Amino acid sequence: MPADWSRVARRIRVPMGFVFAGIYIWLARPTFVSMAWSLLLVLPGIWLRGYAAGYVKKNAELTVTGPYAYTRNPLYLGSMLIAFGFAAASKSIVIVMLLAVLFVIIYVPVIRSEEAFLRSKFAGFDIYAASVPRLLPRFRPARIEDSGSDSDLGSFSFPLYRKHREYNALMGAAAIYAVLALRIIFKH
Repeated sequence: MPADWSRVARRIRVPMGFVFAGIYIWLARPTFVSMAWSLLLVLPGIWLRGYAAGYVKKNAELTVTGPYAYTRNPLYLGSMLIAFGFAAASKSIVIVMLLAVLFVIIYVPVIRSEEAFLRSKFAGFDIYAASVPRLLPRFRPARIEDSGSDSDLGSFSFPLYRKHREYNALMGAAAIYAVLALRIIFKH
């Protein structure tokens, strides 16, 4: 995809999320059973986003520890788990298909653009990228010694988690579940 689209995709991803949420609420036909099953994806997604947020020092250093030793994009992987968990709760194949298309046209160029930035800012990015997959995680953590990162011995930081406000993912998920429950109670 062209570089211009990457710039557009970065700008519209959050507003498109709100548009998609409206479409989601309109098309969703959840049941309490589908909502319960969706937790198998939503809860690990929320956990992964929160865990990743406690490691990353955006634009300051190349993070290669914690979940970043398994996948280069744990925040996006967590978002995908959450999104597809809610898609499962909706019991709508249209939502699943729309979501897959949105991830391809929005997040693929955003991830590539972010990787180009990291490559230009951090000399060790290519070493890191050669050892850690872009999205689907490794089974064992990679050990990146020549990444140029100061975080080789990094650990989870609750202040970083708070700084990145990842608790919003939990609150957002609770709000969506509340809306879905109301849809069930009031018969769509």
